[in-house]
Amino acid sequence: MTTILVTGGTGTLGRLVTERLRADGHEVRVLSRHSRPYAVDLREGGSGLHTALADVETVVHCATSPRGGDERAATNLIAAARRAGVGHLVYISIVGVDRVPFGYYRTKLAVERLVEESGLGWTVLRTTQFHDLLLMLFQGLAKVPVLLLPARVKDQPIDTAEVAERLAELAQDGPAGRVEDMGGPEVRTFDSLARAYLRATGRRRAVVKVPLRGAAYRAFRGGGHLTPERAVGRRTFDEFLAERFGGTGRR
Repeated sequence: MTTILVTGGTGTLGRLVTERLRADGHEVRVLSRHSRPYAVDLREGGSGLHTALADVETVVHCATSPRGGDERAATNLIAAARRAGVGHLVYISIVGVDRVPFGYYRTKLAVERLVEESGLGWTVLRTTQFHDLLLMLFQGLAKVPVLLLPARVKDQPIDTAEVAERLAELAQDGPAGRVEDMGGPEVRTFDSLARAYLRATGRRRAVVKVPLRGAAYRAFRGGGHLTPERAVGRRTFDEFLAERFGGTGRR
């Protein structure tokens, strides 16, 4: 039995990774800002992080925040992991972080580099966006009568549970470096995904596609965040919606 620490272990992905690893018989410690007994803000570090890492063999780093601080958090985690003698650091990243000049993507790429240069055994997995993220986005956009979407942008959403399954597998293997990307089973236009959400929830909203400007938008429009050659996901967005809201989930 291996002792594994999952950062962000109460989040959407981290919770599922934790459940899978425990089902496989491992001792799993959950680290987050509010989860006892390992309540630690990685951006601050401190003695609590040292305690959480004691006798840990593998760390799965799922903690992240679009509001900032990921690089500082990773720096603190890596330094503490090196002191604790951790043998394997697994990091979850995003497809296209090296191709799309979007602020959050740049941060994820910077953390990848910290992991690669950490001196620890490491594994990095990049995936496309989670179904849950699209759901959250559409729920926010649908609060007004007109649902505004970026024009000519596609997405390739993947099921969070499938990503958790893969991360758990990687955590139980040895360091593998940058592994093959994981993409969802379908590449679809953003507006078709939004309309699927509206049908599944029974909402009536006008969908308007808005052309945007800037390098990040051009990169998204060009598919820099997609990996159609690695469409290894099984569960579609329609199936995810059908399970969440009932119904057939047909387009």
